[in-house]
Amino acid sequence: MIEGERHFGPVWFIPGNRGGKYPYCHSLFLEGPGIIIDPASNFERLREIRNTEEVKAVWLSHWHEDHFTYLELFDDLPLFIAPEDQPPFTDVEVLLDWYGLEGDHRDYWRRAIVETFHYRPRPVAGFLQAGPSLLPGGLGVEIIPTPGHTPGHLAFHFPELGVVFMGDYDLTPFGPWYGDRHSSISQTLESLDKLASMEARVFLTGHERGVFAPPEPEDWQRYRRVIFTREEKLLEFLKTPHSLEDIVRAGIVYGKAREPKAFFEFGERAIMKKHLEALQGRGEVFVNEDGLFERRR
Repeated sequence: MIEGERHFGPVWFIPGNRGGKYPYCHSLFLEGPGIIIDPASNFERLREIRNTEEVKAVWLSHWHEDHFTYLELFDDLPLFIAPEDQPPFTDVEVLLDWYGLEGDHRDYWRRAIVETFHYRPRPVAGFLQAGPSLLPGGLGVEIIPTPGHTPGHLAFHFPELGVVFMGDYDLTPFGPWYGDRHSSISQTLESLDKLASMEARVFLTGHERGVFAPPEPEDWQRYRRVIFTREEKLLEFLKTPHSLEDIVRAGIVYGKAREPKAFFEFGERAIMKKHLEALQGRGEVFVNEDGLFERRR
């Protein structure tokens, strides 16, 4: 075991480096079934598990790079993911398309995805389907679709243990990410409501604190509120017309400009575009005759 590792019966919580902050995540190991979930936590601990335990398969909660970094340790094992999240594993250009990356940002991310996260196209052995099942060794699991963060994001409920793994609905101060091309603010909120309504004694997440036993109502409220705070700040900013580049420079998501620019500027733009789409869809924001975004009076 390593510092911070917790075992909830056969469900092992493997903490990621840097407290599970990006570019790392927390992993799970299901002892008995021999399943690793999201192998991007701690290379040495994952290698130790691979060498000392009977590991039979890898599951991914979703397709993001900070959840597959150490797949190389398990390349000979079958990989499973939701069908909706499989396309990024066919080609790095598809993965970049799913982020909506363009220009210099695309070049930066291509290098990072391949060099830092060890991406290569990978075949998927099968798809994780919604619903309850009994895993080898007698461990029961319910696979729960929780789209929004990605279209195929999954949570895993172990009802006999009272444990839920929520993946990247991580209850961090940063708030939810929903900036991919196929992400959705409305689905993110629906998935959060679904998870918050579940009865469990322990909720595990993919980043930072990682273990909630269980979350307080304020934890859910604070996390959801980030979405509405971003929207309120954007609406306030658009009392006067602005371009998308003006909005990005305003730093509503990340605050002041940060490096590397290709990382933080991309994230700022991606999330703001989602809010602009939602606000335009509701008729609260429009593009004026000068091509600028403006709040409707």
